[in-house]
Amino acid sequence: MPNADTAAAPSPLATRFRGFLPVVVDVETGGFDWNRHALLEIAVAPIDIDENGLLVVGPITSSHVVPAQGLEIDPKSLEVTGIDIDHPFRDAKPERVALEAVFAPVRAAVKKHGCQRAILVGHNAHFDLNFLNAAIARSGHKRSPFHPFSVFDTVTLAGVAYGQTVLARAVQAAGLDWNSDEQHAAVYDTERTAQLFCKIVNAWPSPLPIADAQGT
Repeated sequence: MPNADTAAAPSPLATRFRGFLPVVVDVETGGFDWNRHALLEIAVAPIDIDENGLLVVGPITSSHVVPAQGLEIDPKSLEVTGIDIDHPFRDAKPERVALEAVFAPVRAAVKKHGCQRAILVGHNAHFDLNFLNAAIARSGHKRSPFHPFSVFDTVTLAGVAYGQTVLARAVQAAGLDWNSDEQHAAVYDTERTAQLFCKIVNAWPSPLPIADAQGT
């Protein structure tokens, strides 16, 4: 049993965001109404930290999703995402299975950094969270690693940092690459949103510990 002298130091991410681990999420859907339109694809990227204390993008996990029974798919949404529901290599999974596939690495990252739970990071983050929560409720999933309503939204962060709120423009304003041919794919949008989040947070001074901030 390790003692206090030999135990590993806690990850800085355990305290950087009040015990929450930022995890970037992007969903592709069959429309804008999370109660009426189907979830079609989801990708997650837990945020990690490098040897210099800078935030970096962790491994991305994704899954295509079988549209839940009774939900609608607006053909115009498929034109935007380019998703072919019937493609033989889509390898879509039922909602509960898809959720567990992306939740597993999130739980592992939360445990690795000694955090309490994950907090969703997204561009228009409540859109992604609403679809995620709706799928959790439909599938009867009981162990979501995410905070049920709090988020970090890169729309707000990029608006403050760069004066841009559209993802493509914010990414470019941050000096990052953007390929318009790959946008609206969950993995690509997750990667770019995660890079944007890390770029903004890394440029912001880390907060003082509460005791120091109060001058005690």
